[in-house]
Amino acid sequence: MTASQPAGASLLHNKVYMRVYCAFAAATLGDWFDTLAIQVLVGYLWHASPLMLALIPVANALPSILLGSFAGVAADKMNKLKLIRICDLLTAVLTLLVLFAPNMLWLLPLLMFRAAVSTLNVPALQSLTRTIVSEDQLLQAASLNGIVNQGSKIAGPLLGGFALSLLSPQWCILICACLRLGSYLMLLTVKSTEAGASWKALERKHPSATSLPEQPIPLRTLWKEGWNFMLHSRLLLTTMLFGLTGTLAIQMIDFQFTSLFRALAPDQESLLGWMVAASGAGALLIIVAMNRMKRAVSYGWRFGSGYALIGLSVVGLGLIPAEVSALPVLVLGFVLGIGNGMFIVTFNYCLHKETPPHMTGRVFGIQSTLLGMVMIGAPLLGGLLVQVNGPAHTFLNIGIVITVIGLLGILLGRVLWPTRSKVLKSNGSVEQFTNELVN
Repeated sequence: MTASQPAGASLLHNKVYMRVYCAFAAATLGDWFDTLAIQVLVGYLWHASPLMLALIPVANALPSILLGSFAGVAADKMNKLKLIRICDLLTAVLTLLVLFAPNMLWLLPLLMFRAAVSTLNVPALQSLTRTIVSEDQLLQAASLNGIVNQGSKIAGPLLGGFALSLLSPQWCILICACLRLGSYLMLLTVKSTEAGASWKALERKHPSATSLPEQPIPLRTLWKEGWNFMLHSRLLLTTMLFGLTGTLAIQMIDFQFTSLFRALAPDQESLLGWMVAASGAGALLIIVAMNRMKRAVSYGWRFGSGYALIGLSVVGLGLIPAEVSALPVLVLGFVLGIGNGMFIVTFNYCLHKETPPHMTGRVFGIQSTLLGMVMIGAPLLGGLLVQVNGPAHTFLNIGIVITVIGLLGILLGRVLWPTRSKVLKSNGSVEQFTNELVN
C-alpha cells in the first residue's frame, strides 16, 4: 500500500509503514527493558535517594530543551529514513556503554548523550509517518503506535522482570541494545525510494502543503515558522498547554515509583514491573475500545477523562499500606493505564491531524522542547517532596491535583476547544477509522 491507495484501507497492508512500524516496535520494547533495569539498578542495588532518582529524567530531558525545536527542523529538512537509522545505531552503541557505568556520575552523562540522539529520532519518526500514511489513516497510525507503546509496557516489564529474577539488570540493558540494533536492521529493508514515492503521492494530492521553494530555507527561518504556526493555532496551542499542565504534575512522581515500591515492598523488586505491565494492559484495552466507539467524543472529554483516571489511580497508590498484596497494585496500575492510553492517543492524533505534513517534524520538535522544560523542574521538585514528606503522602497530594486538572478539562471542554473541529470520531474497528474531524 502507498499513500495513493483508496481511503479507508487498512494500514496493515501498507508495506512501507509496517516495516517502519516493526522497527519502532522493536526499539520501544527495548526501551522498556532498559527503563525498568535502570530503575532497579539505581533504586534497589545502588540505593539511590529520591533526589538522585529524580536526576535520571532530568538527564533525559535536558537535551530536549537544547535541541528539541532544531531537531524538528532537521526532521523536516533531512532524509527522515536515514536520520532514524543513524539514531537507532547510535542509541544501540550508547546503550552498550551504559552497561559499564559504575555509578551515577558515569550513568547520567551517558543517558544525556543517548537522550540527545532520541531528540532527533522522535520528530523524524513522526514526520516520516505523516508522509507515508494517508490523511484518513492518521488515527489508525496514532492508535497502532499507541498499541506498540502500551503493549511494550506489558511485554517489556514482564520479560524484564523475568530476566531480572534470573540475571542482573545489565542483561536487560544488553537486550535493549540488541533490540535497537534490530530496529536499525529492519529499517535497512526500507528503501528511500519507497518512502519518497509516498511523499510524491501526497504532494500530488496536497501540492501547497508539501511543495518546497527552489532556494534552501535557512534553519532559523524554518524554526521561526514552526513556532509561529503553533502559536497561531488555537487548537494546537490549547492542546499543548493542557497536556503540559497535566504532565507537569505527572512527572513529579513518574520516576518516584521506585521510591514508593521500595517502601511498600522492599523485598519485591518485581512488583514495580507487574504494576507497569498492568498499566500497559489497561492502555491497550482502552485504545482498542476507543477505535470501536461509534459516538463522536470531544477532545475535552477524552483529555479530561484520561487525566482524571490517572489522578485517581495515583491517589489510590498513595493510600496503599505497606506489605500490600499484588492485587490492588495491579488494579490501580490497570486504571492508570486506561487514563494514560486515552490521553496519549488523543494527544498524538490531535497534533498529527491539525498539523500540515511539512510542519509535522517542527511541531513535534516544539512539543519535545516544551516537555523537556517540564522534565527539568518537575522531577527535581517531586524528588524533594518525596524526600521531605515521604512517597505515600506525595503521591496522594499529586494524585488529587491531576484529578482536578482532568475534571477541569471535562467541565471546560467547550471553552478550551470551542470549535466544532474539536470533535474526534472513530467508527468501526482498527481497520476503519474516521476520515477526518467533523468540520
